[in-house]
Amino acid sequence: MLRVFDFLFSFLGLLFGFPVLLVIFLIGIFDTGSPLFVHERVGRGKRPFKLVKFRTMSKDTASVASHLASSASITKLGGFLRRTKLDELPQLWNVLMGDMSLVGPRPNLFNQEDLINAREALGVYSVRPGITGLAQIKDIDMSTPELLAKTDAEMISSMSIANYFKYIFQTVAGKGQGDTVRH
Repeated sequence: MLRVFDFLFSFLGLLFGFPVLLVIFLIGIFDTGSPLFVHERVGRGKRPFKLVKFRTMSKDTASVASHLASSASITKLGGFLRRTKLDELPQLWNVLMGDMSLVGPRPNLFNQEDLINAREALGVYSVRPGITGLAQIKDIDMSTPELLAKTDAEMISSMSIANYFKYIFQTVAGKGQGDTVRH
């Protein structure tokens, strides 16, 4: 049932959000020369998939988790996109294609071994990764792998249609700060 909501909302989001996506894309061309960021992430069943986001950091930034990146690498447009969470909009394509859900554990990089081990032990990879979820609402990011995996497992075990909508509405209302970037 949740997959039906994912498909419907991502389709409508891409359809009606297209003008916003286009404007951000065009501004991004002037900001970094490459407005989209496509990166391989760990998906359901630990299978790789290509995550799509708006680029918020300069193109030469090392491929590391956000909490390990320097805030100096975030562009002016990128700072705005992160604060407003608009950098996440292209992931609606990942949701539409079935690689992600609107609600689920945030997809991690393959080089985050501590997080992979913690999540694997708790069965977190049994579901599609998501754009938002309980950990994002609680401001738990990938800098605390055990706590993140535990929170993800808690969300999975208590997932319901009501919680699905609760996490989406809380995210849209601005709850949670997103991934931490060191200063």
